[in-house]
Amino acid sequence: MRDSGAKRRAAVLVAAALIAGAVAAPTANATADGHHGKDREARGVAIAAARAAKAGVDWRDCPADWNLAAPIQCGWVSVPMDYAKPYGKQIKLAVDRIGNTGTQSERQGALLYNPGGPGGSGLRFPARVTAKNPVWANTAKAYDFVGFDPRGVGKSAPISCVDPQEFVKAPKADPVPRSEADKRAQRKLAREYAEGCQERSGEMLPHMTTPNSARDLDVIRAALGEKKLNFLGVSYGTYLGAVYATLFPDHVRRMVVDSVVNPSREKIWYQANLDQDVAFEGRWKDWQDWVAKNDAAFHLGTTRDAVQAQWLKLRATAEKDPIGGVVGPAELIGFFQSAPYYDSAWVPVATVFSQYVAGDTQALVDAAAPDLSDTAGNAASENGNAVYTAVECTDAKWPTSWRTWDRDNTRLHRDHPFMTWANAWMNLPCATWPAKQQTPVDVKSGKGLPPVLIVQSERDAATPYAGAVELHQRLKDSRLVTERNAGSHGVTGLVNACVNDRVDTYLLTGALDRTDVTCAPHATPKP
Repeated sequence: MRDSGAKRRAAVLVAAALIAGAVAAPTANATADGHHGKDREARGVAIAAARAAKAGVDWRDCPADWNLAAPIQCGWVSVPMDYAKPYGKQIKLAVDRIGNTGTQSERQGALLYNPGGPGGSGLRFPARVTAKNPVWANTAKAYDFVGFDPRGVGKSAPISCVDPQEFVKAPKADPVPRSEADKRAQRKLAREYAEGCQERSGEMLPHMTTPNSARDLDVIRAALGEKKLNFLGVSYGTYLGAVYATLFPDHVRRMVVDSVVNPSREKIWYQANLDQDVAFEGRWKDWQDWVAKNDAAFHLGTTRDAVQAQWLKLRATAEKDPIGGVVGPAELIGFFQSAPYYDSAWVPVATVFSQYVAGDTQALVDAAAPDLSDTAGNAASENGNAVYTAVECTDAKWPTSWRTWDRDNTRLHRDHPFMTWANAWMNLPCATWPAKQQTPVDVKSGKGLPPVLIVQSERDAATPYAGAVELHQRLKDSRLVTERNAGSHGVTGLVNACVNDRVDTYLLTGALDRTDVTCAPHATPKP
């Protein structure tokens, strides 16, 4: 499931989607597995980074259609499509920046950001400074905020798997299969989607991997003139950071990872998605409990079961006759899944649900139906989903037997019905993926890696808590800050002094608590 795209309305197949110094020699970890390919890629990234360090970035005002106003500046960094062939085809990655707000003596370099996905764009990151976001004000004094579109995303050699207008058209089939015929139809869609990726973007697919995005990150670091990387990764960005830390441990200066993908090879990516289904069910219930507690505002029932009954009734209505002709069960999941993702969606989702039950169907149509006139937004949604699929399918080997998928998802659906089948169909293209599937990097501390700060909420749906514990165990001297009894995805952007102060202190001084820290939860939303 997309871990940064919950708010996109578009849906794949069924459900709405769920970054100046001389270059150091390749590290031991980069070549440790002894394969000639990895040796060639380690040499390739050193060559590309040296080239980028020499070229720098030609910073200019951003193109008008990027909607990034001055003083944000934009530029490009060239990287090899294939690091084993550093002098072969190059692709251009879009980058942007805003300078630190403090004095020259306060400046500590660039802070690079990846928001997740795979498939999320980081170009909005510098806007946190222009918007005077108080959570980031202290960090902004010390750092240039640098965003980028990873390979395949947005402005950076974007890939595509299907016509964007086809991708968003609604209603789609109900994700929950009622028959073997339903399953056959979804399997056909998944196979056709994989074929579409090959047809439209086949040249890029073998190179759409997390290790290649980590290599890109090192080339961007070099282009910025930074000897070491300062990095903030959220959601999938935590896995990108973990892979970077493994491949380039002595190139890391400070790294914050927030809402952590479980980096275990056994989890990437098939099992990680099954684990999400369980966690989503738990957080969905948290939201229902909150809605029930606030029945005076929403009138959806005073118990979780009552709210669930309203949800099942809505689903059944939409399955029988799509609301407004366009909102079926798939579109409902696409809209409602933002509540278990983000606390910030609790009130808006409950409000729309409440309005529908009170007789206002238009509010639900406006919220959940795709806007076919939004061609730019639909292209971005399709691209984001294409990158999500390409990276997860190419990063790791997936089961090719339908019996495995059917068994695992049928079993999970019994107790965790909210997301299970929707997530399964979204990922099923990986079962017939046309590009060679890789073996995931064995994430671990290497020589020279400084302490990493890990931040995680206890009840996160998209990246369950066990992933943060796993990464903490793998990265020596890392510190884990846990937000207990909370479950919003992406903790560092929320107002919680216990978390915010530790992120600031670490980024500004490198200092960490002597032990792991548990923080009380941030404020619960109020209707």
